[in-house]
Amino acid sequence: VTFVYHLRESYADRRSKSLQTGSTALLRGLVEGQRILSRAKRGWVWNQMFVLEEFSGPDPILVGRLHTDLDVGSTPIKYVLAGEGAGTIFAINEITGDIHAMKRLDREEKAEYTLTAQVTNRDTDQPLEPPSEFIIKVQDINDNPPQFVEGPYRASVPEMSQVGTSVTRVTATDADDPVYGNSAKLVYSILEGQPYFSIDPNTAIIKIALHGMDREMREEYLVVIQAKDMGGHMGGLSGTTTVTVTLTDVNDNPPKFSKSKQNFVIPEELGIGQPGGKVKANDRDIGENAKSTYNIIDGDEKDVFEITTDAQTQEGILRLKKPLNFETKKSYTLKVEAANIRFDPNSGAPFKDTATVKIAVEDSDEPPVFSKPTFVLQVDENAPINTVIGTVTARDPDVTGSLVRYFIDRHTDLERQFNINVDDGKITLAKPLDRETDMWHNITVTATEIRNHSQISRAIVAIRVLDINDNAPEFATEYEAFLCENGKPGQVIQTVSAVDKDDPIQGHYFEYRLIPEMLNNPNFTIKNNGDNSISVLAKHDTFRRQKQEMYFLPIIVTDNGNPPMSSTNTLTIRVCGCSREGIVQSCNVEAYVLPIGLSMGALIAILACIILLLVIVVLFVTLRRHKNKPLIIKDDEDVRENIIRYDDEGGGEEDTEAFDIATLQNPDGINGYLPRKDIKPDLQFMPRQSGGPNGVDVDEFINVRLHEADNDPTAPPYDSIQIYGYEGRGSIAGSLSSLETASSDSDQNYDYLREWGPRFRRLGELYSVGESDKET
Repeated sequence: VTFVYHLRESYADRRSKSLQTGSTALLRGLVEGQRILSRAKRGWVWNQMFVLEEFSGPDPILVGRLHTDLDVGSTPIKYVLAGEGAGTIFAINEITGDIHAMKRLDREEKAEYTLTAQVTNRDTDQPLEPPSEFIIKVQDINDNPPQFVEGPYRASVPEMSQVGTSVTRVTATDADDPVYGNSAKLVYSILEGQPYFSIDPNTAIIKIALHGMDREMREEYLVVIQAKDMGGHMGGLSGTTTVTVTLTDVNDNPPKFSKSKQNFVIPEELGIGQPGGKVKANDRDIGENAKSTYNIIDGDEKDVFEITTDAQTQEGILRLKKPLNFETKKSYTLKVEAANIRFDPNSGAPFKDTATVKIAVEDSDEPPVFSKPTFVLQVDENAPINTVIGTVTARDPDVTGSLVRYFIDRHTDLERQFNINVDDGKITLAKPLDRETDMWHNITVTATEIRNHSQISRAIVAIRVLDINDNAPEFATEYEAFLCENGKPGQVIQTVSAVDKDDPIQGHYFEYRLIPEMLNNPNFTIKNNGDNSISVLAKHDTFRRQKQEMYFLPIIVTDNGNPPMSSTNTLTIRVCGCSREGIVQSCNVEAYVLPIGLSMGALIAILACIILLLVIVVLFVTLRRHKNKPLIIKDDEDVRENIIRYDDEGGGEEDTEAFDIATLQNPDGINGYLPRKDIKPDLQFMPRQSGGPNGVDVDEFINVRLHEADNDPTAPPYDSIQIYGYEGRGSIAGSLSSLETASSDSDQNYDYLREWGPRFRRLGELYSVGESDKET
């Protein structure tokens, strides 16, 4: 059960006494009644709310006293206080139960405190009764002045507003309790700003108090507002703020020309659209209300001039719509009107003004005038040299009508890709163009009078290079695909796209296909994705690095140009080892060949060294065997199997006379038959006759051995006799021998040998036969 007692009456009496005596008001009453005896649950209850006025004194103040039925003197009891501020702000006498406030209480910081009281045994600290909760409420006093938290204020109101027009509203706050007394009741008033403004004392709404407030006379006002509590009575606290009120502009002033008549002199050569003069009508208003627009409402040949408004300066600018000609008309008279853009129908005043403008034309020598300020021409990028791209034209507007010559400003054509005919202005092509390098070429053409070269005019010529299909599409990048050994058939290996430097009007469309030799490729195929790209697919899942580590897939890419262009690009596909998730782990066959970590290059080097050592060993053994063979023929009968080499010098002519060399000549010259040594003989093996060459007939011995070797199919041709003295027979060209040439009667001239160079010069001298040589 919760009990709340407000002690209003007791507090009112003490409040009255406090105001009369001027001393600090304290609440010292203690209500020990209203006890409910409920021995089963707890034996005591006291009033559960104490009301204490906030104070600023240094001395502790008695808040109240706690009491229990157990406090009869026989039981040692102790009062214990806990909760908000217990031990710091509030302290309790453990024996008597008196509660004191030890520090200054401020309602604006905390309006109430919730505490818990309990009775315990003083000796054992054992609780004698359950804890009970009570509230200490801090009562407010008027100790806070009003404050304008959002001040100072700025407000605006249109000029010429009616009396009573609301300007703005200010708000002040008071930290005191708005429920108790008049401490937070505020009243507003104006300290400065009268008689222009007034304020409602309760709502704090500021209003216009004076009629006809003109912004052009005074634009800004400073108003001081006061807020006072206690309902504005004497003794209340107050606060002030300022309000800056600005009168905003309304369109209540018309534009006005400073002069009703204005004169201008405009040169004859003034270009179309160029400014020839300025007029201005002043307006006392500001912003949008001061903006005016200018128009030509009357005058001779109004279509020659036009007038525009400068948005920044609010001036009317006269411009030419047609070229002036001093010989035709020397002056013009115009009537110009200035009118406000915004118009207030309630004002009833005419918000416009007029002025007369007289224009005199000044005679001058004018430069040539181009038919157009800018020329746009087109040319194909494959156009041949000297192709006529277009023509620019200009004329002299003067009466004399001087001829005009044309030139290209080479600062705008540094590469000299174009030429122009100086007489007729035809622009021709000087160098081939490439659209992929430059799509647009902007050059400047000048026109000059022949009789006055200082009169020069310029025109911009923009030449657009039209595209033709002269570039074949190619892969967008240098692709290198990776194929997993454990991949599935139909798996996408790589997505391939192409690029083309050309820019067709209808856009790019690429056609991909394998080269004809690869149409039946058993390993890969391609699929069109429909977005100018293809997907390369695997046809099977039996790819192994040991079998083939890398594949090359040529793909032909064709565009849709006219004529179509194509190129062959090769996609490199590397077979790799992958994890089960398809992540590439190794793409090198070394992982299978070299488990110990050696690279392929190291293995090749080791094998090469081993082979080199083997070759050296074989050569060494062969040389030792060859060196151990005896040079003496032990078998006198088998002469053909032994060849004895020696370096003894022969006897020359003596050996020739001692041995008949005719037997070693071509056997065809003897019996007309030339045996072939590249086929087996038709005769069977004939048994060799016993005996040896005991005589001195070497010719017969050699012939016998030769006949046996030629007719023995089991014996290889160990002995080979090459005959070089035989020139052959049946040649159509005849003999090429130079022997006996000098004794012939041929008239052939060999002087051409001297022209073959220094190597044939001596030969030409030997074969050249003069008249004196013939006689000799």
